[in-house]
Amino acid sequence: MRSVRAASLEGKRALVRVDFNVPLTEDLKVADDRRIVEALPTLRYLREAGARPVLMSHLGRPDGAPNPKLSLKPVALRLGQLLQAHVTLAPAPVGPSAEATVREARPTDLVLLENLRFDPGEEANDSAFAQGLARMGDLFVEEAFGTVHRAHASTVGVAKLLPAYAGFLVEKEVQELTRLTANPERPFVALLGGAKVKDKLPLLRRFRAKADTLLLGGAMAFPFLQELGGKLGGQPPEPGLEKEVRAFLDQEAGAGATVRLPIDFLVQDARDGRVLEAEAMAIPEHCRALDIGPRTRALFRQHLRHSRTVFFNGPMGKIEDPRFATGTRELLASLKEVGGVHISAGGDSARALTDLGVEGSFTYISTGGGAALEFIEGRELPGLAVLPKE
Repeated sequence: MRSVRAASLEGKRALVRVDFNVPLTEDLKVADDRRIVEALPTLRYLREAGARPVLMSHLGRPDGAPNPKLSLKPVALRLGQLLQAHVTLAPAPVGPSAEATVREARPTDLVLLENLRFDPGEEANDSAFAQGLARMGDLFVEEAFGTVHRAHASTVGVAKLLPAYAGFLVEKEVQELTRLTANPERPFVALLGGAKVKDKLPLLRRFRAKADTLLLGGAMAFPFLQELGGKLGGQPPEPGLEKEVRAFLDQEAGAGATVRLPIDFLVQDARDGRVLEAEAMAIPEHCRALDIGPRTRALFRQHLRHSRTVFFNGPMGKIEDPRFATGTRELLASLKEVGGVHISAGGDSARALTDLGVEGSFTYISTGGGAALEFIEGRELPGLAVLPKE
C-alpha cells in the first residue's frame, strides 16, 4: 500500500479516517482510549509535516440519525488532552457547517467531524456523501483498520476521489497480521473461544490449514463435543451446524492442524448455584459449562508452552464472572514466559486482555475486530483494496 510517508503534506488538508469508536461511560466520558492512542503517531506525523488534519470517525450505531449520546464530543476532548492541542468538533459530518468549521480552523487546530453515521450516506457508501467529505480534504489517509472491511463512504468512497495513502496504524496492522498468514514461526497454536461459532467457522478453516494446533474452548467447543457424542447438560450448542462441524472434523482427521477440545469444564448447577467440575463429554443435566476445567488448562498450557506463534481470539469461559475467568487468565498469563509471537484480534478479545490484566503477554493486540478476522481468513477488504500500491 502507498504509505503516508510518500505524500506531499505541507499546507495540505489531510482527511483522515480514524477509528474512534470507543466505549463511553454512563456520563459520556471515554472509558477506554486505546484506539485514540493508536492513531496518535500518524496524527503527530501529519502535523509535524505541515498538514492540517481533518478527522472522521463513527461511534456506535445511531442508524443514520443524530443522537446526542453518540456524539464525538467526549472523543474530541480526550484527543485534545492526549495531543495537547485544540480539537474542534464540527456540528455535522458533512455540509455547510462542517465545511465552515474546517475552513475557519486555525492552522494549529485539528478538526473532528461529527459522527459519520449520523448520516445514512456513510453506511450506504453514497456518492454525494463521499463527495461532501472529499471537499474538506486535499488527500485521504486511511488510519481506521477496524473499518476497512466495510465498503462505506469514508473508507471506499473518499479514497476514490482523493489521493489516498495508508496511515502508520494500518501499515502496522497489515504487517503484524501477515505474520500469521504468510510464514509463521512454528509450532503455531491458535487459541480460540467465545461464541458465534457459525461466524467463526471460516476462521477455524483458515487456521486448520495454517496452524499446527487448534485449542478450542468456551462455547466454540460445544458443537464439536456434541458431534463427537458428548452430553452438554443444560447448555445446548448453536443449532444447524451439524453438517459443517462434521465436515470440519472429518477433514481435520486427514490433514491440517490437530484440534484439541476441552476434557473437563467448570459447570454451574442451575438448581442451587453450586460450581462443580465435570467431564466435558458428560455434563450433568441442569448444569451449564462456564469455564474450562483444571485438566483442560494443563493440557492447553502444554501446547502453548512449546509454541513459537500464538493467535488468541475469544475467551475460554464467562470471564465477566470472576469464578469463571480462571481458565482464560491462566492460559494467557502463561504466555508471558513463552517466547515467540503472540497476537490477539477481535474487539471482545482485546477487552478481555485488559480486564484480566494480561496485555503484557502479547507482542501485538490488533485494533480490528471483524476486519482483523476477515484479513486472517484471506478475504479482500474493501478499504485496503482501494488504496494504491506503492
